[in-house]
Amino acid sequence: MNNIINKKTKFISLGELDYQKAWDYQEELFKSTIDIKTANRKLEKDDVTPNYLIFLEHPHVYTLGKSGDEANLLLDQQGLKEKNATYYKINRGGDITYHGPGQIVGYPILDLDNFFTDIHKYLRLLEEAVILTLKEYKIEAGRIPGLTGVWIDFEEGAKNPRKICALGVKSSRWVTMHGFAFNVNTDLTYFKNIIPCGIDDKAVTSMEFELGQKQNIKEVSNKLKSHIATLFGMELFE
Repeated sequence: MNNIINKKTKFISLGELDYQKAWDYQEELFKSTIDIKTANRKLEKDDVTPNYLIFLEHPHVYTLGKSGDEANLLLDQQGLKEKNATYYKINRGGDITYHGPGQIVGYPILDLDNFFTDIHKYLRLLEEAVILTLKEYKIEAGRIPGLTGVWIDFEEGAKNPRKICALGVKSSRWVTMHGFAFNVNTDLTYFKNIIPCGIDDKAVTSMEFELGQKQNIKEVSNKLKSHIATLFGMELFE
């Protein structure tokens, strides 16, 4: 593999997109990057592995990670149909989660050889970008030891910890896919149909719920994108 470090990252905004179509698109970019890394050839000066940061929203969908428990989905096929929702078993880490309108879903497809080869650091930086974004709206958020994601009332002993962002990623040869789901104006009633991330003793929240009014999701997206770029040292372009 070449020793050229490429921190240029293409930002792609897909609007609202069906989950299967987004998954197929991710897989295409993911596999093409891995193909470059496994080609075992001398790369030309400008032939480097690419990086992508995809933001989108999904129609109502539940996804179950490869280590998840299907019992954490509390709906049968008829129930899914009534909720106008779909369901997929996928190849990321983590358990079950929900995606839907009003939620920023981020899929960074990065070659971590361009940044750092540390999945733990990768997850913590994604969390930190969300924490810094929330801070701009005067929402104090943080981490709970042993639980991936971003939480409100996260301090030890807090009576009502609430998850506002879930993470679940896959990586191969230091190339990442899948990512995070950040609740901005999300309809939280859809979480009542699952045991989110297999955790049955903690709640889920959104910026809208915490602040008492709908937020400008484009504005939030721009702030989040900026924090991710800064933390990773990315050179974003569209």
